[in-house]
Amino acid sequence: MSTITQQLHAGVAVADITPPIGYRMSGYFNERLSTGVLNLLHAKALVLRQGGTRAALVFCDIIGLSSEVSTKAREQAQQETGIPKENILLAATHSHTGPLYFDALRDYLHEKAVAKYGKDPCEEKDYPAELVARLVEAIKEADANVRSVQLEAVVTQQQGLSFNRRFHMKDGSVRFNPGVLNPDIVRAAGPIDPAVGVVLVRDGDTNALAALVNFALHLDTTGGTLYAADYPYYAEQTLRETLGKDFVLLFGTGTCGDINHIDVTTKDRLKSDYIGATLARTVAASLGEAKPVEHPCLAARRAVVEAPLQSFGPAEIEQARKDMEKVGTNELSFLDQVKAYKILDLQSRPGPTTPLEVQVFRLSKEAAVVGLPGEVFVELGLAIKKASPFPVTLVVELCQDDPGYIPTRKAFAEGSYETVNSRIAPGGGEMMVEAAVKLLGELRRS
Repeated sequence: MSTITQQLHAGVAVADITPPIGYRMSGYFNERLSTGVLNLLHAKALVLRQGGTRAALVFCDIIGLSSEVSTKAREQAQQETGIPKENILLAATHSHTGPLYFDALRDYLHEKAVAKYGKDPCEEKDYPAELVARLVEAIKEADANVRSVQLEAVVTQQQGLSFNRRFHMKDGSVRFNPGVLNPDIVRAAGPIDPAVGVVLVRDGDTNALAALVNFALHLDTTGGTLYAADYPYYAEQTLRETLGKDFVLLFGTGTCGDINHIDVTTKDRLKSDYIGATLARTVAASLGEAKPVEHPCLAARRAVVEAPLQSFGPAEIEQARKDMEKVGTNELSFLDQVKAYKILDLQSRPGPTTPLEVQVFRLSKEAAVVGLPGEVFVELGLAIKKASPFPVTLVVELCQDDPGYIPTRKAFAEGSYETVNSRIAPGGGEMMVEAAVKLLGELRRS
């Protein structure tokens, strides 16, 4: 192997993906129009090259990526950079203070506006098309910026920020977010993942270009009607205090479909700035323990799992269409609103199954990154890490597509919000785990 082949090169770029003011915002079951910007939304790209192998990982400050946007962006990026589309990971951080640009709720509100005004005043610009263009722009710029780099990797622990939001209750049920200090809570229905995976990208011995940080905690800590990147924004600002003003935080959200920031044992609520700064200090402290990646061996593999979808009959679909008119009101229970939205959203995924793309990127014999679609339950991410032959395994959710929640079989049996809001039938999550573990094993042995 030549010296050129052995040397790892990387480039980083950031693109502004903030929508226009007045665009609908995502995250909740009602129409919420943006009124300003707390902090800009970005797409942050990391392009890696080693010999003839090329890959790109892009992290976006939005709630999710539609498969249409992902497909177009990856295909265009391949055409303009030569990076194989299969080697491009597009991930959403899951910020609840970004744009609502796809899914059944967006479609319903859009059609309602067009019927009333003849056009949709909230969508004067084609945001999905602009998003595709900005994603491609970020990948192209990062590709143009590649230089020789040194990676360092470490896994540390972060306690006190993340909590499983599903609970066994005294009546035998399992409920999500049952309220703080609720006397009917028996115990949490699942674990958390306190691990913080860090891959630092250094340009030379001292200059930190960027870091990929992976932590399992829902990005729903801000609220309001101002665009915001949630707690990763504050994490980046804090890390820049020690790593330099041009440092870029690439935040890959861990599997947190059942994890949030609410400690039900106290009325005190953790704030976005506190969460971000605390996580950043944990990351900064871990860098002294990070080990240089002495022998990088970049590779990427993928598998497509045909996961079974939930199915509903014509009568249920028709009822869901009627119930959509009550979403965001007090005329229908919350879970019935969620069910109506889910049923209509499923109509965009015709057929008994849906493709779930699982990606694995090997950085070295010690470090790998896994990309999964959807809001994945923490137990599934933990299962991948436990079985992984790579000591440093970062598992990132909401990559390429957003088919809603992906619970465990156990959670489906227990019920509550996440299972009602899932499009996948029981077993789909476990199929992804099996595929990821297989790919990790193949890459470790190759």
